[in-house]
Amino acid sequence: MSPRTVKALRALTLLAALFAFGLVMFGAFVRLSNAGLSCPDWPTCYGKATWPEHAHDIAAANLAYPDRPFETDKAWREQVHRVLAGTLGMLVLAIALIASWRKASARYAVIAAAVFAVAGVVIYQRGDFALSSLLSSLAIALPIIAAVALRRSGAWKVSVLVLAVIIFQAMLGMWTVTLLLKPVVVMGHLLGGITTFALLAYAALRFAGVGALDNQMANLRRLVVVGIVLLFCQIALGGWTSANYAALACGYGAGAFPQCGGQWMPATDFHQGFVLWRGVGVNYEGGVLDMAARSAIQMTHRFGALVVFCYLAGLSFKLARRGLRLFAIAIALALVCQVLLGISNVVFGLPLPVATAHNGMAALLLFTLLATLARTQPWRDAWPILLPERR
Repeated sequence: MSPRTVKALRALTLLAALFAFGLVMFGAFVRLSNAGLSCPDWPTCYGKATWPEHAHDIAAANLAYPDRPFETDKAWREQVHRVLAGTLGMLVLAIALIASWRKASARYAVIAAAVFAVAGVVIYQRGDFALSSLLSSLAIALPIIAAVALRRSGAWKVSVLVLAVIIFQAMLGMWTVTLLLKPVVVMGHLLGGITTFALLAYAALRFAGVGALDNQMANLRRLVVVGIVLLFCQIALGGWTSANYAALACGYGAGAFPQCGGQWMPATDFHQGFVLWRGVGVNYEGGVLDMAARSAIQMTHRFGALVVFCYLAGLSFKLARRGLRLFAIAIALALVCQVLLGISNVVFGLPLPVATAHNGMAALLLFTLLATLARTQPWRDAWPILLPERR
């Protein structure tokens, strides 16, 4: 692989990672402003590539979907989010093609995945859901096969693998609408966006040459991986909290934190709070759980936050002692900001800017851990062509 190709991948993965971060933030804004079902069809919005703007189009939209009256201030948010997601998908496709281009089988697999993904959407719009699902499944599987087939490791495989993730993410976006904000799907959609950002950010870091001169930080690297897993689980809990409208289950104001509704041990229903799959056809907008189940979700999220805080605080201290002070400071600052944003959500009644920032800070905290992970890995995994002397 030529240095020019590596530089192109470095620039594209960086651009895509920044774009994905912005998309995570905008997706949170759409979800938290209750605009997730503002376009009842997919991928169009009331049958439009954009959204209805003229009076006769709006009247036709209301006639076609009497159960979902058109709301201009919400519909544009959802459809713009879809357009941005499609743009990121094209950027990821370009990255996957460049990363796999020199191996014919991997290149053809990536191209076929793109064709199957587009065909799946077209066929879905025609109403053949079984065939659409089959084509979409193939579109997801092919980049995974291509990534495995690549002889290169690290960022090269990740650059191809992320295509499978973003195709699956598109399916989750479709299911979010068609399954009426089913919590497990909404949570999965959030995790898919975070995973897309994480993979692109990791690839960008490795293509930028972030790494260690040797493998002496292997023990430290394992601790960072544990931190990433814990944080990912906590992000999943946050997504479950949001999808079940449990962010204010303890109320808001002075009595909502650190207590829950003025009590240290509120009434909780963990069984109902963590039922992942409920019936199809239920509209989950606004939530369907009672307050005890929502309180159980909220308290679990708080306990998870405490575990993550303690672990990452200890990890920051250990990193600083091993000479990675900048990484330790970055993790500590992002961690403190995230905790303060979470508390502010409860105390101030989930203001939209704060709640959106809470999602974005979770992604930034994950990025600090990914940067640390990349820093503890040997150079040879990042630059197999440009730095052969470091092998």
